[in-house]
Amino acid sequence: MSVKKTIPFLKGFEVRPTRTTALGVVAYSDGTNEITPNQLQCEAYGYTYDKATGTCHAFRYNTNLNRSFSNLSNDVSGVGNTTQTGTNNTYVMGEDNTVSGLSRNNIVVGSNNEIANGINNASVFGNYGLAQREGEKVLGGGGFSGAGVGNAQSSTISLTGTTTDASATSLFVNGDAATTVIARTSGIFLGFEAVVIGVRTGGSAASGAVNDRLAVKVYGLVYTTTVDQSTYDIGKFGTTGGWGAAMQFSGSDMLMQVSGAANMNISWSCTLNLYEIKI
Repeated sequence: MSVKKTIPFLKGFEVRPTRTTALGVVAYSDGTNEITPNQLQCEAYGYTYDKATGTCHAFRYNTNLNRSFSNLSNDVSGVGNTTQTGTNNTYVMGEDNTVSGLSRNNIVVGSNNEIANGINNASVFGNYGLAQREGEKVLGGGGFSGAGVGNAQSSTISLTGTTTDASATSLFVNGDAATTVIARTSGIFLGFEAVVIGVRTGGSAASGAVNDRLAVKVYGLVYTTTVDQSTYDIGKFGTTGGWGAAMQFSGSDMLMQVSGAANMNISWSCTLNLYEIKI
């Protein structure tokens, strides 16, 4: 479920930036694993390479700035909780929870939970939950001894989008094509269950009419990027031939893709439930 903003692969490069830490260090991915870029890869995307530390930087962290950002918009109660510099409009209640920097509009209740850097509009409840996808609602299941956060949890993400033809089209958080849902593929078994609804809103197709509609359920199991999935119609009305939905992968990004029909304007909504376990 990260949902995140993505940078496309540059021509001739098989890696791309995926995230920036609160200290300005840029992490890259080869589509499957997170890596530390070399100088050529770092500078090709416009970042600064530090030869002394072997790290790539989007900006230089100034420790003096830490005194200027007091996170006054956060409401934190409990013991051992951390809201890193740059977090705003965040509510935390419990023990030993962490909200990483550059995150906003989040809620954490429980213990030993974490919201990843740059994640907004997320919520985590329970124990050892990890939100690393935009708008994710997480229920931490406690995990296993020594396994860390996010290794036995469920979560929900809402996706939207539109189609005007039969092309496979991805749905995104807030309908924003710059956001995707990350599948944690390293040792994680991920079950998913999605209810997708499409409603025709217009278009020049002679067959069918406005308010023709389809509800379909897509569910399956993912390990690494191998998907075993099934689909069935929950209900439909009107002319919906060719309409459908399926889960696909692009690198480490999960893409719920829908297909409509030629000359039909269709609005789509998806509620995606994720179930994760790491052994």
